[in-house]
Amino acid sequence: VVNREYQEKNNLHSLNLVKDKISNTYIIPGDLYFYENPFLNNEIQSWYMLENRISKHSNVTCNTKNEIVKVKDDGLKMIGLSFINQHDSLYLKERLECLDDGMHDSCFWEETLYQKNKMFIYGKIVDTSYVDEINTYEELRNVDDHSAHLNNETLSLIADVFKINVEQIKNIKSLKKGMTNRSFLFEINHDKCIMRIPEGTDQLINRKEEYEVYQVIKDLNISDEVIYMNPQNGYKITKYLDDTRVCNQDNDEDLIKCMKLLKEFHNQDLKVESKTLIFDVFEKMEFYENLRGPKSLYKDYKQTKEKVFSLKNIIEKMPKEWKLCHIDANCDNFLFYRENNEERIKLIDWEYAGMQDAHLDIAMFCIYSMYDRKQIDHLIDIYFENKCDQQTRIKIYCYISMCGLLWSNWCEYKYTLGVEFGEYSLAQYRFAKDYYKIVMEEMENIEKCVK
Repeated sequence: VVNREYQEKNNLHSLNLVKDKISNTYIIPGDLYFYENPFLNNEIQSWYMLENRISKHSNVTCNTKNEIVKVKDDGLKMIGLSFINQHDSLYLKERLECLDDGMHDSCFWEETLYQKNKMFIYGKIVDTSYVDEINTYEELRNVDDHSAHLNNETLSLIADVFKINVEQIKNIKSLKKGMTNRSFLFEINHDKCIMRIPEGTDQLINRKEEYEVYQVIKDLNISDEVIYMNPQNGYKITKYLDDTRVCNQDNDEDLIKCMKLLKEFHNQDLKVESKTLIFDVFEKMEFYENLRGPKSLYKDYKQTKEKVFSLKNIIEKMPKEWKLCHIDANCDNFLFYRENNEERIKLIDWEYAGMQDAHLDIAMFCIYSMYDRKQIDHLIDIYFENKCDQQTRIKIYCYISMCGLLWSNWCEYKYTLGVEFGEYSLAQYRFAKDYYKIVMEEMENIEKCVK
């Protein structure tokens, strides 16, 4: 049973999802390594396991009656393993239902065990050598270097790339999960690198094309420094940059620097040979729609799509700066870092890059940042240094509408895979509708002026 709301709700909700299965049941976190078998054929009473050492993260202890009571000072370390017999499971189920009310989303399941300041089940105290908590690959390697779980193909790949033994890969840490990838940090001889592993993107991203883009830009010193990249599966190893931050979308100094870098990249006028590396927004919209399936979450999707597609006639009549574009040039992909006491910028994550009108990149930055119109016009003015003509501005408005529907369809497809983007997804659909109206209003004003 999967708690699909685990990002918002803790394991109290997880346990409530399986409350009907609890009866003479062991409850155990999945990150514990026991040096002795903690399970018995017969249990006399319900219990909760504590370790016989003080922890600053605990506020409970065992009294002389073996009751678990709350204390004001540091208490015994809470292990998490528990046994609940059939009789006590009835009360536990009631407590789970009561506390899983939206007001206790951040709570651990142990909250259900308390009656005032005391748990209704007894304590089971074990020695410090009885159990270890495993949070990292290295911790597992330290306690059980023969574990089959250590046979990790990704780490074997890293070892092959750097021509080292797997044991030399240190300080492995999971990084924030992105929209299309998961990544982890690792060290080799104190040099830090990042391993990117694509997730659920086989249908969305052509990794051979991404590889081709990186070959085109590799000498520009504009992107992340690639050490290894597999054009078949998209596995990528890059050099880690210390002391980094992403662009603050509400800070003018950051925006000026980012738009300057983006414009300098556009001015390189780069081309890619592959015909498939043309990023056709309308084709991509249809592509994501087909992946999503025939039914949209939005009742007026058909009408919205017709309106957005009608913008094609306007776009085709406007001049374009056709060249290699980043496509996903959003604030989180502009990475600030320090080198020789000077702040510099990289533009990372080129997996959607392709041939397009350069001004599409400006629209992408705006919709990801969920800017209002005033902020959008301000960003346009920064990029063009207050010299943007009205036709180009309207063209960018068209792109905002088009790309809004594009990423809305993308989000709907990801939703079918069980991934939700909440406010971001709704905002993209709103961009599609609102900026179609704005384009129509602006075109009407131009016609009135001509008359």
